[in-house]
Amino acid sequence: MPAHIAGTLHATPAPVWLPYPDDVNALLPSLWSDNVTKTDDGVLTIAGHSVTDLAEQYGTPTLVMDAADFRTRAETYLTTFTSAFSPEKGLAGADVFYAGKAFLCTAVARWVHEAGLGLDTCSLGEMMIARAAGIPGDRVGLHGNSKSVAELEYALDYGVGRIFVDSLDEITRLEAVAAAKGVFAPVMLRVTVGVEAHTHDFIATAHEDQKFGLSLADGTAARAAQMVADSAHLRLDGLHSHIGSQIFDISGFQVAAARVLAFRAEVMAEHGIDLPDVDLGGGFGIRYTSQDTPIPVAEMAEELAAVVLKECRGLGTNVPRVSIEPGRAIVSPAVFTLYEVGTVKEVSTDSGTRTYVAVDGGMSDNIRTALYDADYSCTLANRASGAEPAIVRVVGKHCESGDIIVRDEYMGADVTAGDLVAVPSTGAYCRSLASNYNHLPRPGVLAVEADRVEWIVTPEDHSQMFATDPGMVGGEQENR
Repeated sequence: MPAHIAGTLHATPAPVWLPYPDDVNALLPSLWSDNVTKTDDGVLTIAGHSVTDLAEQYGTPTLVMDAADFRTRAETYLTTFTSAFSPEKGLAGADVFYAGKAFLCTAVARWVHEAGLGLDTCSLGEMMIARAAGIPGDRVGLHGNSKSVAELEYALDYGVGRIFVDSLDEITRLEAVAAAKGVFAPVMLRVTVGVEAHTHDFIATAHEDQKFGLSLADGTAARAAQMVADSAHLRLDGLHSHIGSQIFDISGFQVAAARVLAFRAEVMAEHGIDLPDVDLGGGFGIRYTSQDTPIPVAEMAEELAAVVLKECRGLGTNVPRVSIEPGRAIVSPAVFTLYEVGTVKEVSTDSGTRTYVAVDGGMSDNIRTALYDADYSCTLANRASGAEPAIVRVVGKHCESGDIIVRDEYMGADVTAGDLVAVPSTGAYCRSLASNYNHLPRPGVLAVEADRVEWIVTPEDHSQMFATDPGMVGGEQENR
């Protein structure tokens, strides 16, 4: 977006990457899930259900999930990587673990397991969801840079198959917990490989100056390997690397894989052990707007397989089983958020008039624009517009000037209060990061299929939101 002395809120109305639409009512298919389309009169539908009917019956704002699309994407990742890393090609196979932090509930956990994927968790709460969904512990991994004793105890009791150790302190803590239980803890070391991922600083996780991982460069990773190898209650199964999120450049993954495999060879030679598993993380970019160019899944799988095979041959080591951790890439494109327009306001700026379209949600259900400078698209969802395209900014109802959902998009200039607006690709890190800012209840997640519409996360109401406030009863303040 063009820079402006007063900041991004006052930049020119149309960013250079946003093309003028031939048809302002048409969908860009690559931004939407497989079963989303529009009728001739401009009404958005999902699996045959109109959003006007959904809004009337279930309300707004609501996150609407194309359940079949989610399952298909999960299955595609598994079949594609399984094929690329097959023993017939000289490799040792692949596993796919869905990154639950993107969005997790018991229904999603079940779908992931039924599709043959494992599940990565980052907390006690996420492990509890996995367990409630019936996922065996050995198909679950536990991440986190500050795991509590309670989380480690739960993981060992559950039989979690992979505990991703993130610090030397954690090794000592996990050793004590495993010793007290008389069990072996399965350890994967999360190593920091020094790769600068071309993404937002807050979601780049493999450079040195950040909170995650054990550094290869300063020797911390080597000390961690020594500690685990010497432990009587820890079993070193492999290494893990995650370079960031929303990444479109495959070279970062290739460099990271090569560095992890080189360190693996050093550890195996020094300690006389095998490290059968290498996890190359996730972070595969998706298309939020027309400017995004994600790497095709098949290309990513083939390129990573080629790097692993080449590097292991050069190092003279056996080939590990490789796993990856897509989260956003599976769930985000399967979901859109449906809002109702509350007000429309035209504001004069020094570069023209900007139209603000305010809806009934905002940064409490999608913080990513404010937090990560993210871009989104949108469409008028309840009718066709007969007006000329105009640049709009879709904003929320919160008391915060940075409460922006869609920074810039073309919509028909006749958008008005009462219209429905749909924002695609909101499945990841929207409901997961949702808040009660300004005491707005968090929206639900509605799973839609041709023959079924059901809540997989019910919308929060005021009584639930106020349940933690002793001064509130039934959503209203007590009269005393």
